[in-house]
Amino acid sequence: MVRIRLRRVGLRHQPSYRVVVADKESPRDGRFLEIIGTYNPRTEPFTLDVKEDRVYHWMSNGAQPSESLEKLFKSTGIMDRFARFKSGETAETLLAEAKTYFEKRAASSDKK
Repeated sequence: MVRIRLRRVGLRHQPSYRVVVADKESPRDGRFLEIIGTYNPRTEPFTLDVKEDRVYHWMSNGAQPSESLEKLFKSTGIMDRFARFKSGETAETLLAEAKTYFEKRAASSDKK
């Protein structure tokens, strides 16, 4: 079974993560199939940069996100957009919507 999960990188007490597609049996920082993004929980608000088209590809082929990534995907709207992708909406419109969402989010964090 293939999972979309976090792979820890960074210094001690300064974690950041890569979002990877890996076999379920692989260790956390072990072998993976593809890097599809990054996650930094230390910024305010957290930074999540993923290639949504690759997320759609892997999830439509049966990959399951880990619990922590599923929460992140829900909070950023990726799971909702994937449900719309499965129901037949085009990927281009969903990717454009995601781009505007993340730009708004970055702009609002700059104002703080």
